[in-house]
Amino acid sequence: MQITEGPIEGLLIIQPRIFNDDRGYFFEMSQAKRYQEAGLPPFVQDNLSHSTANVLRGLHYQLPPHAQGKLVSVLQGEVWDVAVDIRKSSPTFGQYFGLVLSDTNHTQFYIPPGFAHGFCVLSPTALFHYKCTDYYAPQAERGVAWNDQQIQVPWPVQTPVLASKDEKYPSLAEIAHAELFA
Repeated sequence: MQITEGPIEGLLIIQPRIFNDDRGYFFEMSQAKRYQEAGLPPFVQDNLSHSTANVLRGLHYQLPPHAQGKLVSVLQGEVWDVAVDIRKSSPTFGQYFGLVLSDTNHTQFYIPPGFAHGFCVLSPTALFHYKCTDYYAPQAERGVAWNDQQIQVPWPVQTPVLASKDEKYPSLAEIAHAELFA
């Protein structure tokens, strides 16, 4: 497993070791001891979403004390995955980092608490896997507008398929400081 720090402090890009042969490939998707040695927190919940082309999910986060770190990967298909820094005291507050996750590159992306997260499906369908550091808590769920003009995420679709809640989230500038991370 190779871990690279992302361009925003706290983000990690993880490339598992892939064993290929004429039958296909094998790799460890998760190994608690290796993640712990790399400084990652324990994960308590796994989620799986299935989406079709042009679906955009996000930008989501949960407030403390239920803030979630997420280790995300794609089991089938391809997505453009994005993390936005929403830590008020961070020098990179309001900046994003995005990368392609797919069933061919097997890249994993760790997004710690303090980031809003979202993705857009690039393939006909995608199976998206999340390992989370805390449980889903609907009362703590928040979001940032996917098309926030200040953040300017270059989403690869012009008219994404959105959930109604994702259409209604405010811009980062409109979110009260108490609803962000210190």
